[in-house]
Amino acid sequence: MPVRAIPPWSVPLFFVVGAVSQYVGAAIGVWLFATTEPATVAWLRAMGAAVVLLAWRRPWNGRGRRPWTRRGVGAAAAFGSVTLAMNIAFYESIARIPLGTAVAIEFTGPVAVAVLGSRRPLDYAAVGLVGAGVYLLAGVQADVDAVGVAFALLAAALWAGYIVLGKRVADAGTGLDSLAVGMAVAAAVSAPVLLAMQSAVDVSVLAEPRTWLWGAGIGLLSSAIPYALDQPVLATIGRARFALLLALLPATAAVVGAVALAQRPTVAEVAGIGAVMAALAVSARAARGGGGDDGTIEP
Repeated sequence: MPVRAIPPWSVPLFFVVGAVSQYVGAAIGVWLFATTEPATVAWLRAMGAAVVLLAWRRPWNGRGRRPWTRRGVGAAAAFGSVTLAMNIAFYESIARIPLGTAVAIEFTGPVAVAVLGSRRPLDYAAVGLVGAGVYLLAGVQADVDAVGVAFALLAAALWAGYIVLGKRVADAGTGLDSLAVGMAVAAAVSAPVLLAMQSAVDVSVLAEPRTWLWGAGIGLLSSAIPYALDQPVLATIGRARFALLLALLPATAAVVGAVALAQRPTVAEVAGIGAVMAALAVSARAARGGGGDDGTIEP
């Protein structure tokens, strides 16, 4: 079933609610780190998102859909696995560095995909801005956690893979269905390893119902709600303009981090986040002007 467009006046509301929901979910994840391993929290998010998306999309219902093939299931599994790996790297990063900093560094992935192979001056400017942003966020501060930065850069690389795979499943017309199936497969396959890692640290956490409820809540807030709200926004304004809106996300993450986690950004961090936001805006403008579409969507 095609996604319906929404009234233009409601686009900012849908986007802001989705963005805040995504990073409030991440902040809840940070609160859980006191008792639960970051990788386990990421798995709980994937599990929660899979349950919600499967209940919503019902991809096994063939009415009005293309039939599933072995190749299609494999592509969905790869998509879900990259998504889970990206979220594990992201949660490992926000366990060590501020939320806004991690999100800004993570956005180097989409910028890299957007400018890869391009020779337009605006794209070179985007690369320069994102490089300056990462340097301000990670290179000029003596107390920055190098492991946290490394995990954020890994999340950025995985986001680039997510974009490439996501564009393929979107072009096949199975975007959200593939995400639902892929997240379910990835959560099921990785469960023994990730839950064993948590058990080695503190198995009692897994016996507490609230751990699973919080995990389901994170999946709802950070995955299901943003995806559901982004689809009508994309249908209304298109990918090029949506990519411009994505430039607001690092600032949104920084605000949520400041309010929910008391993470007050330094002057260098504010400048670095601003540089990455500018890079995203420049990259989106360049793609729009050149008629390109990198398929960048929110993870």
